[in-house]
Amino acid sequence: MVKVRQDAWSHEDDLLLAETVLRHIREGSTQLNAFDEVGDHLNRTSAACGFRWNAEVRSKYESAIDLAKRQRKEKKRALNTSTKKTRVPAISLSPVTEVVETNLNTHSIVAAEAPSLNIDMVIQYLRELKKESNASSQSKAVSEALEKENNLLKSKVQELEKQLSSTEDQLVSIQEDYQTFIQIMDRARKMTVLDDKESRTAPAFRMDKNGNLEQLAHGSN
Repeated sequence: MVKVRQDAWSHEDDLLLAETVLRHIREGSTQLNAFDEVGDHLNRTSAACGFRWNAEVRSKYESAIDLAKRQRKEKKRALNTSTKKTRVPAISLSPVTEVVETNLNTHSIVAAEAPSLNIDMVIQYLRELKKESNASSQSKAVSEALEKENNLLKSKVQELEKQLSSTEDQLVSIQEDYQTFIQIMDRARKMTVLDDKESRTAPAFRMDKNGNLEQLAHGSN
């Protein structure tokens, strides 16, 4: 699985790198092992960790490195003393003691613990920076697209809210007009009934010259 980081080194990452390297120095291990461990933890390559250590972090921990080396020597000395007293066979010695007893050149050990920068490490580091930059650009583009879409949705919601408010106002106006219409119709109905009642007047009669009653037509005198 390819290790690709999308963020830069944080203060916590540098602190973890420094603590891990110092621990490996104290325990007699190599910085290469420390870089592998930090790389697995931070999902970075060991080359990137080594580049970061030599380029940025190492200079801040010179005194701590010297102290860790002294502690490593004291641990080796104490282990050798304990081994001599207990007469433990050489086969049971720790890897650190075996390294000491093989009389390896001290400069070789230091070189293994503190690898110098080389062109391959620089190329690998620059490739990772390019991948991180590309990933960051893609993330930025996606973020901008989402923000644009979010703004469009907000505008659409505001437009729909205005339409809803306008519809509600129209509904209120229609209800008011309907109530007014009902009132007018009721008044018209009442006026029609009154007119009908007034038109139904009692019949008029008059006596003719022969003494008979005859009904007068409406409107005659």
